[in-house]
Amino acid sequence: MGVETTIVAALMGLSLASASGFRVFLPPFLLSIAVRTDTLVSLDLSDTGFAVFDSNAAVLILGIACIAEFGAYYVPWLDNLLDTIASPAAVLSGIGMTSMVLVGSDPIMQWSFAIIAGGGSAGIIQATTVAVRGLSSTLTLGFGNNIVASGENIASLVLTLAALIAPLLAAIFAIILVFLLFRQATKIKKVKSV
Repeated sequence: MGVETTIVAALMGLSLASASGFRVFLPPFLLSIAVRTDTLVSLDLSDTGFAVFDSNAAVLILGIACIAEFGAYYVPWLDNLLDTIASPAAVLSGIGMTSMVLVGSDPIMQWSFAIIAGGGSAGIIQATTVAVRGLSSTLTLGFGNNIVASGENIASLVLTLAALIAPLLAAIFAIILVFLLFRQATKIKKVKSV
């Protein structure tokens, strides 16, 4: 993998990882479709640990998981419960997708970047969504959580599609988003402690 290709793949991975902070299964689902149909991305996952993502079974399973996750976030008490499961899952998803798009690059760079940047961005965004949902649950007794869930669904979809179509723009957006959400989470934490 050349330097230019590695940079584009790293930007795509960072963006997909950030999208995983909003929804765990949507980014891998859409990436799996792109890999399976050989559109938007050109990844040869054969003979790698990620070969399963280039299968109809992966597309089907991730699609079902994606629909279940989308629906679960619209159930008032289930959304907060799901956050406890989604937090570590988002980090793992971010690491996995970042590493997947960097297949063929230096393994130390691949996994270091995946763990630090991919897992980190997914974790920051997921932690912020947990804080926003907690604040929404407190202020609206859970009635405002559907608006939060819809915003997260849209953000995950837009960021994932942008990552697949225009990785550089998506990465810039993801970095700005991580910064803004981190700042917002800090403000929310201060409000909750008062």
